[in-house]
Amino acid sequence: LKPPKAYNSLQKGTLIWDPKPLQVKKIFEALKKGLNEYLQAHQAELDFLSGRHKDTKRNSRLFLTPFLSLCSPQKQIRSVERYIRKLEFHISKVEELYEAYCIQCRLRDGATNMKQAFSLSPSTKASRESLLELYRNVQECTEDMCFIEGALEVHLGEFHVKMKGLVGFARLCPGDQYEVFVRLGRQKWRLRGKIETDDSQTWDEEEKIFIPNLHEKFEIKVTELRGLATVLVGVVTCDSISFFTTKPQAIVVDITELGTIKLRLEVLW
Repeated sequence: LKPPKAYNSLQKGTLIWDPKPLQVKKIFEALKKGLNEYLQAHQAELDFLSGRHKDTKRNSRLFLTPFLSLCSPQKQIRSVERYIRKLEFHISKVEELYEAYCIQCRLRDGATNMKQAFSLSPSTKASRESLLELYRNVQECTEDMCFIEGALEVHLGEFHVKMKGLVGFARLCPGDQYEVFVRLGRQKWRLRGKIETDDSQTWDEEEKIFIPNLHEKFEIKVTELRGLATVLVGVVTCDSISFFTTKPQAIVVDITELGTIKLRLEVLW
């Protein structure tokens, strides 16, 4: 997990997609859970270091251990404490953004319902003015929601995706060559691999960093290379919600409908 970058450069009106409240809710819950996992892990590390440091200080008094031996644990403790403070700020910022998002979502829903009610009422000058004002309110709330989605996206960290190879048993033969294309929004990763005579696999790239996206899923395409010809093996999509966790995730994706060829990846957030 990497700390978020500044997002002051984001401006209203530059985000063109429609807000997706349900998807944002899923990502927020997964993100908050993952951040709390990191927080708990580092809190446990801090407790361990603090306990060990107390033991070291006690032993130093008993056995006159040089003072310099105490410096390293203190530095470790301060480093973990700083990281915990960063995580706590990260979590509070994400919660603040999502709370603001929910407020704008409720305002938009209310304005939309009122707009529908006014559109069914007899047309008068007052009703037309009210309808126009409600339309502007809906547009403003929609724009604010898109802006907050962009700000929230900055806090999603990074996915480190490692290629672990294809699994196909009888389908994979020595000499076979494959191309794997992974896409997440505008981010792309294209790599080629070969099945060796000892059934091992060699790939021209092994790892790629992807920036998580609120609205896009991973799209994976596998193609078999046969000389100048190519044969499509399969195209699948993979949701990233389960990747927001402290532990590396081993992913096995069925590339063919029957699962005769699978792709193995490892994702670290």
